[in-house]
Amino acid sequence: MLRIITVASILLLLGACATMTDISPAVRSDLAPTGTLRAGINHGNTVLAQRDPASGELRGVAVDLTRELGRRVGVPVQLIPYGTAGSMTDAVGSGAWDIAFLAAEPGRAGEIAFTAPYLLIEGTYLVPPGAPFQRGEDVDRPGVRIAVASKSAYELFLTRNIQHAELVRSASGDAGLDLVVAGKADVLAGVRQLLVATAPRLAGSRVMEDRFMTINQAMGMPKGRDAGLAYARAFIEDVKASGFVARALERSGQGNVPVAPPAPAR
Repeated sequence: MLRIITVASILLLLGACATMTDISPAVRSDLAPTGTLRAGINHGNTVLAQRDPASGELRGVAVDLTRELGRRVGVPVQLIPYGTAGSMTDAVGSGAWDIAFLAAEPGRAGEIAFTAPYLLIEGTYLVPPGAPFQRGEDVDRPGVRIAVASKSAYELFLTRNIQHAELVRSASGDAGLDLVVAGKADVLAGVRQLLVATAPRLAGSRVMEDRFMTINQAMGMPKGRDAGLAYARAFIEDVKASGFVARALERSGQGNVPVAPPAPAR
């Protein structure tokens, strides 16, 4: 009961404070060691963020969450764009960002500590016209080549779990589609929403109805920033419960993406 009361108190504090003048120095230092909250934003995943090709302006749920966190902590924010999750993950060692929005993947846990997920997306396959694959298990067979973006959450998952098919790694999802079009891969793995948007570029292709994984999208921080991480975890639970995440998804045209359920009590 005491734990429940404590968590509830933290969430009420997060939601009620506009300027967060009572943020501890340790939390502020962990989240914004330079005085600015620097957020890695993967605009290659349009569920999370979209980048205007003309102005370069970023928008989307990851952007809205960054700005809300900065507002509550009382620090300015800097959005640092990345075209892929892999390039953003590689940058953690250089100290380029303080928070990032990416899948809570075991393969990244050596350097990055994660909150609970704030939304759930599916990893599935785009199948070219004439291909016989109907379900995910049809793909994991000898001789089948799966195009997949290197260092993405689904590439890390498939690397651990595919037993018979061959993974053909590419720099991005677009490059993976080129492999399929050129006959160098038999299917393309990716995020469902991105594959649906990509399918018209390959006439007659389709996106599988089933999935090979659920991708838990979370907020990540460099390991060792424990005070900031505790605050970030409470923040994510608050923005899920308050409807903030759902509204941000709607504003960016991603209203069909499910918000993750509350995290189990620690």
